[in-house]
Amino acid sequence: MTLREFHMPAEWAEHERTWMAWPSSGYTLGETEELADEARRCWAEVANTIVRFEPVTVLVDPSAVEEAHRWLSAEVELLVTPLDDAWMRDIGPSFVQKADGGLAGINWIFNGWGGQKWASWEHDAHAASTILKAIEVPIVESPLTNEGGGIHVNGSRTVMITETVQLDPGRNPDWTKKQVEAELHRTLGVDHVIWLPRGLTRDYDEFGTRGHIDIVACFINTDTVLFHDQKNPEHPDFWISKETKRVLKGVRDSDGNKLNVISVPAPEILHDDEGWVDYSYINHYVCNGAVILCAFDDPGDAKAKKVLKKAYPDREIVLVDARPLFARGGGIHCITQQQPRLG
Repeated sequence: MTLREFHMPAEWAEHERTWMAWPSSGYTLGETEELADEARRCWAEVANTIVRFEPVTVLVDPSAVEEAHRWLSAEVELLVTPLDDAWMRDIGPSFVQKADGGLAGINWIFNGWGGQKWASWEHDAHAASTILKAIEVPIVESPLTNEGGGIHVNGSRTVMITETVQLDPGRNPDWTKKQVEAELHRTLGVDHVIWLPRGLTRDYDEFGTRGHIDIVACFINTDTVLFHDQKNPEHPDFWISKETKRVLKGVRDSDGNKLNVISVPAPEILHDDEGWVDYSYINHYVCNGAVILCAFDDPGDAKAKKVLKKAYPDREIVLVDARPLFARGGGIHCITQQQPRLG
């Protein structure tokens, strides 16, 4: 094993705090005040829930400070800085531990999920460095165009990614798998990369990310993976779930262990007003003492809660209606970013 300069702790490791961003403009708010309040209510519910378990800091555009104060708990801290959007998992830093035990943050290149025509990122491209400078944490610059939703580590030298994100022509047109793996080794300290072919169907629509891993599969410990299991053969994600399971059953972690692969059945609802949904319980957030789980007013919510309670037996499982987030292209995991507590 080569000496690792950095190591990314797993999400279930102890947190110092959670970082989020406040929705303040564009499609995230929508075209009516009713839609805007729907977004604000949902982002606020996630922040106000997490702050019961650990500190939360929310980046807020100067134009939206008053609104943020109105919706957010007084316990939630604000950091005022210009923003374009509010998907902190993707615009924020990926926090890592340095070889000397200190904290650092990976500053990936962010270009609006591969230069999507609807996206703007003039300000969001600097969100990670803004956070790291504010808390005086060293910045590790990466030449890889990547987002936090595109990676999931097990805390023990293994990471899961998808081919359609890291090898996206809009992100890294000239990169090979070998080059991506070398950069993830350098920045995250991983020795083993699990490549899944793609993400869920809806994620390739207009407001999608082109295949983020964090609605497809996630580690819950070093050798156990939950995967999104669409059991209805009418849904186009049915075959994607089968392929995901096949790949995960056939790989091992960095220690040579076979993975324990656990199904998390998709919600029963198949459509919304825009077409096939990508509603996924995989897109939950693990914080200190709790798991914030996406809910969809669906019979699957209770089933998913049971699976997650077994997966995280020492944590409270808290459901939050995530439909407003998924309607805008993401979920609870997509709007949060953990800062690990070290030492």
